[in-house]
Amino acid sequence: MRTDRTEVSARAFEQRRDRLCGVAFRMLGSAAEAEDAVQEAWLRLAGTDTEIAELDGWLTTVVSRICLDMLRARARRAELASPETSVAVATGAGVDPEAEALRADAVGRALLVVLDTLGPEERVAFVLHDLFAVPFAEIAPMLGRTPATTKKLASRARLRVHAPARVEPTELLAHQVAVTAFVQAAREGDLGGLLAVLAPDVVRTADPAALSPGMALVVRGARAVAEGALALRRRSREAVLVLVDGTPGLVVPGAHGPDFVVTFLVRGGRIAAYDVVAAPDRLTALTLSLLP
Repeated sequence: MRTDRTEVSARAFEQRRDRLCGVAFRMLGSAAEAEDAVQEAWLRLAGTDTEIAELDGWLTTVVSRICLDMLRARARRAELASPETSVAVATGAGVDPEAEALRADAVGRALLVVLDTLGPEERVAFVLHDLFAVPFAEIAPMLGRTPATTKKLASRARLRVHAPARVEPTELLAHQVAVTAFVQAAREGDLGGLLAVLAPDVVRTADPAALSPGMALVVRGARAVAEGALALRRRSREAVLVLVDGTPGLVVPGAHGPDFVVTFLVRGGRIAAYDVVAAPDRLTALTLSLLP
């Protein structure tokens, strides 16, 4: 009898696996961690003797609580990390980077970057309610909060994810075009394209943690700045376009949160200056949101 019940549970679980993986991936931003969370949910289901009347809701609750625990543990590790330690890009053992990238593109890389800036409870409330239409009354017990407080958490997250631009629409478009042209030229190794979008007297500044040993903290002039951008061609392929403090910028994601962020000053459709931010205290002071 136990074997029959396990087989029925296994079939029911597999029918729901893709959705559960989608929930977990949006919460955690990592395909490997999402798979771990879903597998843990299966183990809990397999070990349950009681009849579950509403399996969809039960599994969503279990996966969400597992993800919440993982997010809280991640936040504690971040708090204990040395402020001087720069964030490293990590793909994890046994993870296929190409598969990870495809999964991220399918969800929206910019959304994942912005979700990584939310606190654990805000992220769970926002993902479940805004992306999966789970009622606040069902989310609240997972967080140990009231429905009203849970609604406030999701609202606060929503305001951060969709924080408005701080420039007029025409200026926003001009900034976006310039930043997009810059990152596209850097990805393609196109020196001419970089020179076309950089002002002649452009200045590039950077935190030490963002640079390889020997690279200058300040570089002046279009050609020198363009050549420096080409030296970071590989990292430019990972860059994601988002709003940074209300204007278009670039984020290179790390394991859980930005590895570094690039802010731009655009004048007359050309980049007059840009700053590569990698110091933890400066990164946490930035507001990342989705382009409208």
